[in-house]
Amino acid sequence: MKHRLAALLFSSTVFFSCYAGCSKDGSPGEPDPLPNAVKVSSWLTRADQSALLQQQPVIAFSDKKGSGQLINVDSATIFQGIDGFGYTLTGGSAYLINRMPEAEKNSLLQELFGKAGNSIGVSYLRLSIGASDLSAEVFSYNDLPAGQVDPELKHFSLAQDTVDLIPLLKKILAINPDITLMASPWSPPVWMKDNGKSVGGGLLPQYYGTYANYFVKYIQAMKAQGITIHAITPQNEPLHGGNNPSLVMTPAQQADFIGNHLGPAFKAAGITTKIIIYDHNLDRPDYPITVLNDSKAKPFIDGSAFHLYAGDVSAMSTVRNAHPDRNLYFTEQWTGSRGTFDGDLQWHTKNVIIGTVRNWSRIALEWNLANDPTFGPHTPGGCTECRGALTVTPAGVARNVSYYIIAHASKFVPAGSKRIASDLNGTLPNVAFLTPDGRKVMIVLNESSRSAELSIGYKGKYASISQAPASVATYVW
Repeated sequence: MKHRLAALLFSSTVFFSCYAGCSKDGSPGEPDPLPNAVKVSSWLTRADQSALLQQQPVIAFSDKKGSGQLINVDSATIFQGIDGFGYTLTGGSAYLINRMPEAEKNSLLQELFGKAGNSIGVSYLRLSIGASDLSAEVFSYNDLPAGQVDPELKHFSLAQDTVDLIPLLKKILAINPDITLMASPWSPPVWMKDNGKSVGGGLLPQYYGTYANYFVKYIQAMKAQGITIHAITPQNEPLHGGNNPSLVMTPAQQADFIGNHLGPAFKAAGITTKIIIYDHNLDRPDYPITVLNDSKAKPFIDGSAFHLYAGDVSAMSTVRNAHPDRNLYFTEQWTGSRGTFDGDLQWHTKNVIIGTVRNWSRIALEWNLANDPTFGPHTPGGCTECRGALTVTPAGVARNVSYYIIAHASKFVPAGSKRIASDLNGTLPNVAFLTPDGRKVMIVLNESSRSAELSIGYKGKYASISQAPASVATYVW
């Protein structure tokens, strides 16, 4: 991970109506007109923390449009499907949560991954294949003494993940068997690399086939543990070789690896796990486009993944316009020790939740699920400032800003929902969804220091609302 925050502006190139190429599913809308009895429920988080995912009084639809900004929602205009919202369950997160007292741990997992009551319904998790920089130490699943190699992967083992990560995943799956899991490597075993180190370097060409089989073994070994890996990326942040661990992989190398090795290895093993490319910043849309332009690689690729430590969310639409038959995913954004609750709440809601989804992302993930008060565990040279959604201490668990950033979506927008059209022609960034059970959900950010008067327009009816200053609200009807 890059250890810096970028002062990025929300893209003006967002899409608020369907255009050629928009993926409608033809599902029927609700009967017209909207019944007068329909009411809007809402939950609010204020930047000053005076309200934290706090339920507000219900608001009735009426025939009268209020005087505030009108946001029309059209559930008949459908864009991409939504696979979920969540975090990366780092090795450090698993270590900390797994050492909580059993009753408190079970209560926390139910709160995070359950689907009822006070649960926030996290539906998507990203994992590291081997260590990430937020593991306590660097490791792979095939570490050997210096000078030794194992091209047949006879020493492959998930042993280090069986201590904390896998037992915790099994508890999570018992709560939500439908949670989606994506896995990404930070580095292959060092004997496969041209510099023989965990930091930087490239994958030696003679080990492309071996490394493809490493992925196969990982997916099969996790399956033997009862854990299905639904998607992988070939490399976390392939253009950032300064992290510990890390690997540099150019677009040409990634296309070669997928088209000639990873894709065929998955096919031969009967593996249906999705291959999602890039997994790095939005300042380089040329990277995924180059890989997708490769005729051998593209048939094996489901889509492209992104972070936003550089660039602009509009680049996701640039990639989609180049390859509209492939999906988009937003897989990482950190909140840092130097950030503030108010600044991070508004920036991340505007960019990560609203911005990426309006630019075709099927998921929105914040970075680390949990850390301790010193922002550990982390590897030597790993991120020393990454603030998790949770801070785990012997005294209990503190819920930090990214807990609420994700909860405003995950609690109300389950997997299987679809983005629908909503106006974006004023001062209130927003995104709207249709859930599988027919509910409409809209997330609205008020960045102003004053209350915002708005009207939700839906099927000829209006709900007039005054949203608190510097706040995020989720509206459900």
